[in-house]
Amino acid sequence: MEDRDMVYDILTGTKSSINSYTHAIMETSNQQLRNSLIQLRDEAEQMQYQISQMASQKGWYTPAPQANQNDVDTIKSTLSAAVSSTSSSMNTSSNAKMNSSNNSKMNNFKPMH
Repeated sequence: MEDRDMVYDILTGTKSSINSYTHAIMETSNQQLRNSLIQLRDEAEQMQYQISQMASQKGWYTPAPQANQNDVDTIKSTLSAAVSSTSSSMNTSSNAKMNSSNNSKMNNFKPMH
């Protein structure tokens, strides 16, 4: 196996690990485990970056061309709007559930005489 192929395999495996760490981070509720996974993911990201830089210098790895600023701004704006919309929907839904729950509790309230 050539060096280039080994580097490609390492990059592919590292990217897969980063995705696995990210998924695990989103699923865990234990803060100590979450912090450990974040640290492992950050280390894997740093390793992936260093290996990709080395591979790029050797001509074995060609990253995607840099996006133009208008495209970056459009994507940022779209994602920000989606996040705001999702947060707003979640807050509205939570408030509606709370109000509904409170109303049903009040309907079941019987004053004591």
